[in-house]
Amino acid sequence: MIHMQTFGTKETNINYFKREGSYGLIFNNKNEIAIIRIQERFFLPGGGIEVNETPLDALKREIIEETGYSIIIGEHIGKAQLYHYSTRYSAHYLAVGDFYLCKLGVKLCDPIEKDHILEWAIPSDAVKALTHEHQRWAVKKAAGLCAE
Repeated sequence: MIHMQTFGTKETNINYFKREGSYGLIFNNKNEIAIIRIQERFFLPGGGIEVNETPLDALKREIIEETGYSIIIGEHIGKAQLYHYSTRYSAHYLAVGDFYLCKLGVKLCDPIEKDHILEWAIPSDAVKALTHEHQRWAVKKAAGLCAE
């Protein structure tokens, strides 16, 4: 059984919208990690799992949409969830993420999501920049910056 890391605080009497997603931890040959900039916020590449989609299929689709690249999915490094309030959607969310080490494949097309900009950062800078705590945890774990 996979241990789930939990971040944020579950408030009583709040209904949370559960959003499951898959995210890639993609390192280049300079040991920089891929992050996606949307306006002035940063996220790991990946996103929500659609109906009738597996976590791995969702990850492949999301990476193509955000970057235009294929990926080679490696080791599953963990699962984490985050209780948070989205000011963008004015709703409470329970974001549940599966995190995978990946390698960038070949360029297939231009990114479909034009406002998603692929950037590279050293892991410690990515940890500071990422918006969501469970994604920061995944980068720390993948980069060996934390024990768990």
